[in-house]
Amino acid sequence: MAASSAVRAAGRRSRRLFDIFVAEIPWTVSSKEVKEYFSQFGSVQRCQLPFDRDTGFHRRYCWIKFSAPEDVQNVLQKDSHILEGSKLTLKQQSRRRRSQRRSQSE
Repeated sequence: MAASSAVRAAGRRSRRLFDIFVAEIPWTVSSKEVKEYFSQFGSVQRCQLPFDRDTGFHRRYCWIKFSAPEDVQNVLQKDSHILEGSKLTLKQQSRRRRSQRRSQSE
């Protein structure tokens, strides 16, 4: 049982490294289009594009989760990323769960 929890913990640590934060996404671009664009660099596990409840529009940023760290490196090696004429801003992201943030700040 301890071995399986160690494997799960290692998996959680490694998954944090595969995120890319993308900003400056044009209003006209959907999450499907963002996912299709980034699929050219590797296997996209998830594209999380949050929406504003009041306006119904997305907030012009998202997180892309890749299956492998090599996929993230492929994305970061390209100088610029452009969707519908707008240059995207990218940043490698290590997102932590709220419970992990709380325990670190205590």
